[in-house]
Amino acid sequence: MIAPVIITVFLIIYFIIYFGLLIFAIDNLIIRILLGIIPLILGATVIGLCIQRIKEINEGEEDDLGKY
Repeated sequence: MIAPVIITVFLIIYFIIYFGLLIFAIDNLIIRILLGIIPLILGATVIGLCIQRIKEINEGEEDDLGKY
């Protein structure tokens, strides 16, 4: 159950660093705002998926691919 949390943390750190560097490199205000919104949406999605995966693991469904 620790793997989804670790992956989520790494992805959020990656989003912050990558989009943070892009924001400082670009001078256009509209693009800066978009580059601020995109990682927020991606981060929220990753956190939602992590929560969903933890619920699946708690329900005893450790192998997702087993049902296909």
